[in-house]
Amino acid sequence: MLHALEAWLRATAVRIHEQAPTLTALDQAIGDGDHGINLDRGFSAVVKALDGREPADPGKSDAVASAELVKLVGRTLISTVGGASGPLYGTGFLRASAALANLPADPPPSGGLAFVTALEAAATGIGALGKSTTGEKTMLDALVPSASAARAALDSGAPLGAVVVAARDAAAEGAAATVPMLATKGRASYLGERSIGHQDPGATSAALLLDILAGVLADVPA
Repeated sequence: MLHALEAWLRATAVRIHEQAPTLTALDQAIGDGDHGINLDRGFSAVVKALDGREPADPGKSDAVASAELVKLVGRTLISTVGGASGPLYGTGFLRASAALANLPADPPPSGGLAFVTALEAAATGIGALGKSTTGEKTMLDALVPSASAARAALDSGAPLGAVVVAARDAAAEGAAATVPMLATKGRASYLGERSIGHQDPGATSAALLLDILAGVLADVPA
């Protein structure tokens, strides 16, 4: 799990950098106009944190080491990403870290269970911090259906790759579904009906993160 997490984070930094202009353009239409810029800065800082951290303690389990890595990401994003996305994404990673740390060590959790547990915790934490729910044109419109689809796939016995693909597809559909929504949370809500017809940048970046994760994890066994 630890190796795949690090590979995902490094791949995310590359893709976010490439997609920063697109994310920023979405945000210019209904937000502060800096979503892509901020996330690019944040994940660049995450890579620097990865490069500068101490080698993993061989005495720690993979789950514990993975939880610590996810916590590092959350703290890094909170300290480096401006706007609302830093606290929201940072909180999501911190909640995911805590959920991973609380999984039973014996037997070790499957990759699918760890992923679903982390995703559900992240979505719940983001919703609590933002005092928001689905249908309000936020990143939750991608994350909540993604977590639900991932849980359903896991409960049906699907392996990790299929669970992640289900999460990715639901997130992409959720992000696209924000286009006709009226924003009732965040900066976009100030625009009223003018927010209709634009895809939410936070939902878009959330779907992008899951798309990258699917690419990295698709072939990892459960």
